[in-house]
Amino acid sequence: MTASTVEGNRSAAAVEPTASSAAVRRRGRSWRSLLRLISPIALLALWQIASSSGLISESKLPAPTQVWSAATELWSDGELQSALTVSLQRVAIGLVIGVAVAVILGLLVGFFTVAEYAIDPPLQMLRTVPFLGLIPLFVIWFGIGEEPKILMVALGVLFPLYLNLVSGIQGTDPKLVEAGKSLGLGTLGQAWYVVLPASLPSALTGFRLSLGVAWLSLIVAEQINADAGLGYLIMNARTYFRNDIIVLGLVIYALLGFVTDALVRLLESRLLRWRIAR
Repeated sequence: MTASTVEGNRSAAAVEPTASSAAVRRRGRSWRSLLRLISPIALLALWQIASSSGLISESKLPAPTQVWSAATELWSDGELQSALTVSLQRVAIGLVIGVAVAVILGLLVGFFTVAEYAIDPPLQMLRTVPFLGLIPLFVIWFGIGEEPKILMVALGVLFPLYLNLVSGIQGTDPKLVEAGKSLGLGTLGQAWYVVLPASLPSALTGFRLSLGVAWLSLIVAEQINADAGLGYLIMNARTYFRNDIIVLGLVIYALLGFVTDALVRLLESRLLRWRIAR
């Protein structure tokens, strides 16, 4: 047997476990994704059982079958699609604005001490102000159109991402920075190749939190004299005592939050492949 043949066999043996390990990891992720669906499905089943057995009064909390009937009714009328479209547009625009501002401010505060002293204190004060307390001011400043609703979402998105991005940048392991210096990286090189990648896990955690707060902010924002959207659908249903539509709106908010969180988790799995798979 030649030396080249032996070397080829060694390479094939090395590649085979690697491919096998990757397949095992993919199967593990698939099983974990399925397991994440078990608890929501179980809760739905328990809800239906409790409603059917009379443990939960349907006048207080409609059964899932009633909520589904309300969904098909609104879908056939086109109301549900219209409300979803309006709410998704508000969240999307607010999310883009909030993320852009959070990233700019986070980079400034994270990298520059002067910016930290100048920018961080007012932001820390502002983030403790309740959303409901800002609604009257937003109405006075921006009217009752789309602007206050979008800005409420943007404001809610801003703080979780900003705080986590700053924490990730400032919490970068000094040994990594020293390693970058030893490799001849300048200030910009260290920021781009060392600090930002090291802060990415914290930033993505902040982004997940921001998406959750975006939906919470939307619920509050759509109470500001809205004439369209899921919030308007819920408020209108309250007027006519349609508890099934109210619950439907809340379930849709929850599902949208679940889906967007799953998308960010997928993004994390792609961008943070260097972490140990869980």
